[in-house]
This record gives sequence, C-alpha cells and structure tokens, in this order.
Amino acid sequence: MAQVTHLHDLSHGRSASNIVPLRQGLLPRHREYLLRWLEAGQRMGVFDAEIADASHDVVNVDGTAPVDHVLVWVRENPDPAYMLRPQGMRWVLIDQIRDHELGSYASFELALHVIRPVLPLAETCAA
Repeated sequence: MAQVTHLHDLSHGRSASNIVPLRQGLLPRHREYLLRWLEAGQRMGVFDAEIADASHDVVNVDGTAPVDHVLVWVRENPDPAYMLRPQGMRWVLIDQIRDHELGSYASFELALHVIRPVLPLAETCAA
C-alpha cells in the first residue's frame, strides 16, 4: 500500500520538499501467490519462505515505517538464499548468500519467477 506524506506533516519539524515517498508492501494477493509458487516450486528445490511483517509500532531513524520482506530457502542451503523487499513501486531481489542485489522488478510475481520459473508468467497477470 502506498504511503503519502501530507503537506501539514512536513511543516512540523521536517524540511519541506517536493518528494512524496511511495512505498508498497505485501498484499493478500502476494501472500496467496507466494503459497502457490512455493507449492509448485518444491519439485525445483524451493524449500520454504518466511514473510517478515513490519511491526507497526517500530519506526526507522528517518521516521518511516519498516517494510515487509520475504525470505526464501532452497534445499541446497540451510540459510535463506533470497530476500524480496519492496523499494518504492518495485521489488528488489537480493542473493542473501552472496549479499548481492540481483535486480529490481516491476512485480512481486516476476521477482519470484526469476528465482524459480515454476508458474507460467501468464498466470502472474491474474494473480
């Protein structure tokens, strides 16, 4: 869901700017798609996933709320292999083992497809 900073909030102690931060999070449709992707991916080595919900009472140093992220485990490694997190209106895919950003994707479904292409991309439009 997008987060909007109201103009009256900027005048109270913050420097005014023309930047309005937009931030998306995990929606119910993302959770449902993740479950389908996990089930389909078991035969291709996808082991498990964890959704780390941002705590609503925790605030970052800059006053913003922390974002949700998804950790994905594969059979080859006991540690999480991938992390998906929203960044603005895109999804960033990170190789957790090598601590390396793999790319930024327009949809959650496309980022999962890069990890393991277990569902046809045509299905991502309906998800």
